[in-house]
Amino acid sequence: MSFVLWQGERKKDYLSLYRSSSFVEKGNMHTFRHSIFAVFSICLLLLLAACAPSVATQTDTQQQVTINKAFQSDVSPIPTTPPYRCGAWSSNNAPGASSTITIYARITKNIAPVSGANATAVVHFQSGDQTIDAQSPSDNGGYVSFTVALQGQQPRQIPATVDVTFTNIPGGPGSLSCTPAFFTPH
Repeated sequence: MSFVLWQGERKKDYLSLYRSSSFVEKGNMHTFRHSIFAVFSICLLLLLAACAPSVATQTDTQQQVTINKAFQSDVSPIPTTPPYRCGAWSSNNAPGASSTITIYARITKNIAPVSGANATAVVHFQSGDQTIDAQSPSDNGGYVSFTVALQGQQPRQIPATVDVTFTNIPGGPGSLSCTPAFFTPH
């Protein structure tokens, strides 16, 4: 279809000329786009193949590893569990800032409770340490307890620890430090 533009007639714009041309029919533009995409994809694949690292044709030989059987005879001994052990814990790990809590501790020898040992606790507040002695030696179960009045000495959300040490242990070492107890006022 050809267009003749006369001076007196209404002029057609280029877009309407493009749409009405014989090349741009319903299926031809779709086919043209697919052809361009296919050519672009092939060029991209060739470019990637050209930039890929080359594969070495030589194989590196690995050395053989030999383990001497004497290696196994030099095994370190299994560590032994200490006969005397102790631990401490708090009655409440998240007390109020003005609460009173109890710190418990237990001492054992080969899992059996040790009675008659004296204990001391040191509470590590942010403002300083406070030492507390147990009211009595460890009981038949190996337990001691300490009462701690917080009275706002530790800021909220700041953890505090409590170290407990046993002394005068019947038949045992001179002193034994426990795993610490902790609490965080809320």
